[in-house]
Amino acid sequence: MQFRKRWLLFNTLVLALFGSSIALNFLLYNQAKKYYFELNETRLDPVGLAYYPVTSQEAIETDRIRVIFFGDSRSANWTPPNMNGYEFINRGISSQTSVQTLQRFTSHVRPLNPDIVIIQVGVNDLKTVALFPERRQTIVTNTKANIKRMVEESRSLGAVVILTTIFPAGEMPLQRKPFWSDAIGQAIQEVNAYIATLTDHKTLVFDAFSILANPQGVMLPKYRADELHLNEQGYEVLNQELVQFIDRARQNKLQK
Repeated sequence: MQFRKRWLLFNTLVLALFGSSIALNFLLYNQAKKYYFELNETRLDPVGLAYYPVTSQEAIETDRIRVIFFGDSRSANWTPPNMNGYEFINRGISSQTSVQTLQRFTSHVRPLNPDIVIIQVGVNDLKTVALFPERRQTIVTNTKANIKRMVEESRSLGAVVILTTIFPAGEMPLQRKPFWSDAIGQAIQEVNAYIATLTDHKTLVFDAFSILANPQGVMLPKYRADELHLNEQGYEVLNQELVQFIDRARQNKLQK
């Protein structure tokens, strides 16, 4: 009887390990498949110009204040607040780095003649710090420079910029932990500190990071859709503050 119990326990453990192995391999396969598709899509269209064809870029005259969301997936997923007198257009593209975003500014933002440009970008640059630790300083420096260029390009159009700090990351799932490190969070903090220095009359810095993060700098669970993206509640809490920034930007725009 004792032998039989041990045998059943052994088989149960083997099956549990086998099941866990299958589940982990399935997760890793899906992750690899996702990145494989992203890689080849980028090779076909390096900066994502096809996402917003030229025919969709023509600026239509309107009495409303035109606001452009510009950046990566965190921008692409941002549902704008409900505000009368404003026209919201989204020009975010998932998985893009700051250099990709910058390189498509002329095609995706300039023709729209925006009054206000909201920029959220940078995490896709900084998450590569874990993969290329020896290039950490170059990655951070380039991210800062690209964000500054986007601000300057927006300002050259006469637009007021709402520059958001880079959102925090959440807790990493098991399959991503080998490709993540604390150095990424430190890099985000460094770039956000730089972003804060860019504030002036025509560039408003919206500290989204402080709203979304816990004291350890990790995205609060109630705001996360996954380890890098916000859920609806996350964007709702940001919009509560964003409406004030948009109204301030409008007032600043009207002041010559």
